[in-house]
Amino acid sequence: MRILIVGAGAIGGYFGGRLLQHGRDVTFLVRPARAAALARSGLQIRSAAGDVTLPAPPTVLASELHTPYDLVLLSCKAYGLDEAMTDIAPAIGPQTTILPLLNGMRHLDLLDARFGAEHVLGGQCVIAATLDAQGVVRHLNPSHSLTFGERDGTSSERMCWITQCLTDAGFEARPSNSILQDMWDKWVFLASLAGITCLMRAPIGDIVAAPEGAVITLRLLEECRAVAERSGHALGEATWQRARGVLTESGSRLTASMLRDLQSGSSIEADHVIGDMLARASEPRDGHSLLAVVYANLKAYEAGRARAT
Repeated sequence: MRILIVGAGAIGGYFGGRLLQHGRDVTFLVRPARAAALARSGLQIRSAAGDVTLPAPPTVLASELHTPYDLVLLSCKAYGLDEAMTDIAPAIGPQTTILPLLNGMRHLDLLDARFGAEHVLGGQCVIAATLDAQGVVRHLNPSHSLTFGERDGTSSERMCWITQCLTDAGFEARPSNSILQDMWDKWVFLASLAGITCLMRAPIGDIVAAPEGAVITLRLLEECRAVAERSGHALGEATWQRARGVLTESGSRLTASMLRDLQSGSSIEADHVIGDMLARASEPRDGHSLLAVVYANLKAYEAGRARAT
């Protein structure tokens, strides 16, 4: 199976690197500067699960894509999706499967509109990783799972061969017959975590130690949970209790990657993670929505950043 990994940053570099390390036919779609760096220093992964340096991994530029791939692993940020879809278009043939690892749900509509729903699986990953200033992929905790599935829950022929390809490749591969629910579960948690840590500019432990901090955090989580329920994807009790526990853990240093991006002055996924959740809320905006407050806060940051650049 020919696999195109879109990007060789933290997510694409980690999962694509593990696949390449375990003998899969992988090519990275990258920009010229990243291609040059990979040719010079290799793809380097530093992880408690095992360090690896892959010399001169196969790369391709968008202008060099001319033939279809079997599987396209889409690991870009949401704000880069439009450009990524244009870049990968030559790689999408009649039998190509796209596996997106973006947060939220809006990207599914955009990919369906561009390439057709029959090409697009549901997918998500759970990993904490970053690309450091030297271009090294640093895996920050033990989690490194990739979940994927047909959106209608069926066990298709392509799911069989994709599962076979991704299994035993140095990370946890999880085929799912409820991938849309999996994605909603993650989105509710992520929107709550990103929303509260960005709003307060603090980790969970500091927030819940503040007056009414835990109450405010759980109110935001409840808003997101209600959106999922109205959309037909109510969280199970175990998932709900786990989210409540993590988001109110005393002393926790947990933050969202969106906060780290914000603090470094980088682009953020405000529209995709928070804005789209708010747009799916059916209740009228009465000035009491924490989601609306969070979204306004993030859009104000984006406005300031745009002026500065």
